[in-house]
Amino acid sequence: MRRRKNSSASLKNVAGQAVLIAAFSGRALAQSARRAGYQPLVADAFGDLDTQDAASAVEVIDGAMSAGFRTKPLIAALDTLSAAASAPPIGLVLGSGFEDKPRLIAALGSRFRLLGNSAATYKACKNPAVFFAKLDELGIAHPETQSTPPADANGWLTKRIGGSGGRHIRICSPNATRRARRYFQRQLSGDRISVGGIFGAPSPHLSLTRQWITSSPEQPFRFGGAVSMPDITPSLRQTLEDAATRVASAFGIVGMASFDFIVTGGTPHLLEVNPRPGASLDVIDNAHGSQFRTHIDVCAGIEPAATPHPPRRARAMAILHADRRALTLGATPWPDWSADRGPPGTYVPVGAPLASVFADAQTADEAQRLALARLAELEDLLYEHAKS
Repeated sequence: MRRRKNSSASLKNVAGQAVLIAAFSGRALAQSARRAGYQPLVADAFGDLDTQDAASAVEVIDGAMSAGFRTKPLIAALDTLSAAASAPPIGLVLGSGFEDKPRLIAALGSRFRLLGNSAATYKACKNPAVFFAKLDELGIAHPETQSTPPADANGWLTKRIGGSGGRHIRICSPNATRRARRYFQRQLSGDRISVGGIFGAPSPHLSLTRQWITSSPEQPFRFGGAVSMPDITPSLRQTLEDAATRVASAFGIVGMASFDFIVTGGTPHLLEVNPRPGASLDVIDNAHGSQFRTHIDVCAGIEPAATPHPPRRARAMAILHADRRALTLGATPWPDWSADRGPPGTYVPVGAPLASVFADAQTADEAQRLALARLAELEDLLYEHAKS
């Protein structure tokens, strides 16, 4: 574990309050928290330059991205961050990296005030037998899903229970066998639409994003990016928001969460729910960090101060992966539209996340095209300045 920087009040007094954040990448949450007026204290796997700039203190958990978070190192990091704060942190916000770790969430909840969903909620949402049975009960469409290999593997996928980011999804092999941590789901094609925002408030604050995948030979369904303000019909928007709201209510989800759908033949099919802040935070939050601030209010049982209006222009984010080859970052002249910028000397394995780009435009299509063009520009720049 490497320390990157040095660095409970009433939740109603936002100015200057310290808040703990734990995630594989805490950058987006730290930036939103900072915009909202909090002092973010971050434990994550990268400690990149942007996270260091946004956070009051950062603790890097070595090996977390490859092996996952472990209880003792993470709690030690959070304790160190708490001790460095000028006042006791108001609580802990979890991002990615906990979807398959309800025991760890429970351990964290016994030591820190969780500002988000409980271990029981994570466990129920990520248990295919429980989750898809509830969707059937609610009458919400979803792909055919089962725990045993299909008789004919053609057109089926296999997914890891609690997986996220699409890295765990594989094409089902004809020789697939039943495994304790995997399940099988029929593959659908269509538009990938996510409903994200704040749940559990008297009136949910929701935004839609369109997402896409960036395939690699080893990870054919790897998450590639998202863009806000997708051009869809009002009736489809209403159907998507109603489905997400009903499922959130059924599982008792509060605060930031995201619901991933595939829309095929005009019908949205719910793939999964992430009961925590998702990748869409980068494109649906505003300049005041209203997503984070409203999340804190809702999780604390406080009436939200204001509706978190999303930005008025479409915004896209896309992830650049080190697909050309592994590299060690050099002294790169990073563009101002890039993020997740690693310090010089950072080693990035082949296929691993390398950085992110952003783009704003009048429409979702324009924003996505600009983001993809910037991906290519940033890739050339990073490999040109790489040390190896």
